Amino acid sequence: MDAQEVTTGEWSGRRVCVAGLGVSGRAAARVLAERGARVTVVDGGDDERRRTDAAELAGHGVDVRLGDGDTLPDGADLVVTSPGWRPDAPLFAAARAAGIEVFGEVELAWRLRGPGAAPWLALTGTNGKTTAVRMLAAILTAAGHDTLAVGNVGTPIVEAVLEKHDVLAVELSSYQLHWSSTVTPHAAAVLNIAPDHLDWHGSLDEYAAAKARIFAPGTIAVVNADDPGSAALGGPDARAFTLGVPAPGQVGVVEDLLVDRAFVPDPVTAAEELGRTSDVRPFAPHNVANALAAAALARAFGVPSEAVGAGLRAFVPDPHRIAHVATVDGVDYVDDSKATNPHAAVSSLAACASAVWIAGGLLKGADVDDLVASVAGRLRGAVLLGAERDRIAAALARHAPDVPVVDVPDTDTGAMDRVVTAAAGLARPGDTVLLAPAGASFDMFPNYGARGDAFAAAVRRLAGSR
Repeated sequence: MDAQEVTTGEWSGRRVCVAGLGVSGRAAARVLAERGARVTVVDGGDDERRRTDAAELAGHGVDVRLGDGDTLPDGADLVVTSPGWRPDAPLFAAARAAGIEVFGEVELAWRLRGPGAAPWLALTGTNGKTTAVRMLAAILTAAGHDTLAVGNVGTPIVEAVLEKHDVLAVELSSYQLHWSSTVTPHAAAVLNIAPDHLDWHGSLDEYAAAKARIFAPGTIAVVNADDPGSAALGGPDARAFTLGVPAPGQVGVVEDLLVDRAFVPDPVTAAEELGRTSDVRPFAPHNVANALAAAALARAFGVPSEAVGAGLRAFVPDPHRIAHVATVDGVDYVDDSKATNPHAAVSSLAACASAVWIAGGLLKGADVDDLVASVAGRLRGAVLLGAERDRIAAALARHAPDVPVVDVPDTDTGAMDRVVTAAAGLARPGDTVLLAPAGASFDMFPNYGARGDAFAAAVRRLAGSR
């Protein structure tokens, strides 16, 4: 069955295998079952949470098979995968051998859209996606649109497309884009491209190719003129955003103003003010870039210029993104636990004149030499924790040999207190102690939020002891 038949045909009676019992997998299974499909969910895990989720889905007529994520159910004629499943998984090899199509929850959502469905404004990138998509939703709301931030954030997109909205702000990861083929946003942006998830994609070229899928034929493309990886993905008609003065076809910055020369009647001779850099919170150069990308997508949808600044002022930043925790003895303590790769960490460190850097975790195949070399002059010291801290230590020895480094090998619940105490010992008044780990958190914490919470709690205990 080809894509068009899947799009327009009935789901009733189809035998669909859903791979993964996570949030997107459960949502896909429910929606398909409600449309009469015979759904089997497979998942390699088998624990209390999964058994609870399986029992809930059973009430919708969904069969869940725990402890075996490799076997293709008999009679399956379609596989819908959760985004994190690797392309080389045995389940997908079996599907390919049987001539069965495999696609993801995002692709399913696109194919479930009915006549008059809300258009998508989509964005992807290595860093900044969640912040930018929430900024976009705030701008669209300020313009009076009924909207929702969905995709890799918030409401599962297979549920959102079945609701009535004017427009959807859609965050898409490289995983989700890899498993998509017909998704066609009204407008889309690539924020940046830097090495990440190379252990999943296999190479930077494959990672970038997955990101490039967001620019479907007919989609208004928006790229980052300051990021070579993003800029390389745009065609001759692409619009751009830049932290510099915008040329025709770009959205950028003039002194302290956000300015549009891309979505105005005559980009050569005209420009419109969209807001001020002071409207962007938290203020940092990479966050201004996020705001410009959001503004460009909103303007591509016809949002008036005054709504951009209003939306940015109304935007409430998510936790663990360059969040100021406390000032102790003249030192600022900042939680950027969301900086889970080197590209994000370098952006965060670039906003600090002098920093004690807390780093470490799972590097996911990424190299840290360029990161360390680029920020060496800003480092007062470094405190390292987590599974791959030795790789960061080696890069510091090569590129910042005079920077004092404290290694914290502990992984117990008190480890973050020892990290913060060590950082406080290195810091001087006017410095920033910055948690920007450059790695994922799963070696020590359930997620980056738990890591940031542990850091903030340790800082508050430090403050209480002074």
